[in-house]
Amino acid sequence: MENRLKYPVLLVHGMGFRDNKIINYWGRIPKTLIEMGCDIYYGYQDSNADIKTNGEHIAEKIEEILAKTGAEKINIIAHSKGGLDSRYAISTLGIGNKVASLTTLSTPHNGSKTVDFFMKFPDALVKIVSFFTDVWFRILGDKNPNTYSVFHSFTTKGADEFNSATPDFKGVYYQSYAFVMKNPFSDILMCPQNLFVSLFEGQNDGLLTPDAVKWGDFKGIYSGVGRRGISHCDEIDVRRRRFSKKSGEGVSDIVNIYREIIVDLTKLGF
Repeated sequence: MENRLKYPVLLVHGMGFRDNKIINYWGRIPKTLIEMGCDIYYGYQDSNADIKTNGEHIAEKIEEILAKTGAEKINIIAHSKGGLDSRYAISTLGIGNKVASLTTLSTPHNGSKTVDFFMKFPDALVKIVSFFTDVWFRILGDKNPNTYSVFHSFTTKGADEFNSATPDFKGVYYQSYAFVMKNPFSDILMCPQNLFVSLFEGQNDGLLTPDAVKWGDFKGIYSGVGRRGISHCDEIDVRRRRFSKKSGEGVSDIVNIYREIIVDLTKLGF
């Protein structure tokens, strides 16, 4: 068996951000994967488009990558909503036989009870918030933002409907990772969100609970060394540095999780 990944890697970002050459969504992660011999590509889908629109974009991107590289298949590593976009592309758009694996990190496969609560607000208010959010993301470069649809896809009802209509494609290896903050001050950027989600659902990464993100081969719940948790932002290396220089139970550097992913996929022959 070769000691490097067989197929290229497509990194698919989550909601609210875009792939950018100057400010990389993934921090030090791409460099780490390249050092491991991986051939890296990016999704470049809209920040806030609906699942269908982004899924179509990802399907096209996969076709482009395979045509360029001559590879038979691709490995997808997706964060947050990017996992839903990828699942749609795989199951609905006829590219399942071109995907070897889908690894998702904190993707809301099963929806969020916290989002359920917010969606009880008057629909007119939700539409107003969605409208101004769409305006902002058009300014940032989105072609087809649809925040209202995205909000609904994050509800538990929306997730149930999506899962029923989007079964896993036979032959694709699905695996998922969950992360949690050990306390609200693990990441000051996610402190208020963590407190709020904790009221409704328990431990979380500032947005999502482990139960919300389990899908396929669930690899477990990860947190940081000592008192340090891992937030939704930490999962993509927002701060571009280690969590801790200490060793012990827990993750000291998020890039180690991605190293683990690549090693495991290589062992599986992907």
